[in-house]
Amino acid sequence: MSYSEEMKIFSGSASLELTKGICDHCFEQQGVASVGRFSDGEVHIQIGENIRGKDVFIVNSTSPPVNDNLMELLILCDAARRASAARVTLVL
Repeated sequence: MSYSEEMKIFSGSASLELTKGICDHCFEQQGVASVGRFSDGEVHIQIGENIRGKDVFIVNSTSPPVNDNLMELLILCDAARRASAARVTLVL
């Protein structure tokens, strides 16, 4: 199994361009995840592919609005752990 089959890179909504650059540099495709908001402002995350047993990297900035971006990052991390990722690395 090649390393690219063991690794996935996801992005929060604050770092889409940075994640694209990282994926291009690593010759990887960005992981499929839906990052949105419910009508009351709550963050909604849905990972759209199998990441069981894979190393997951989540890229997101903590720039303003800091609280929203940080909560999105933490919820993405929680979603990856619940989807049985082997390791989760946060890139800030």
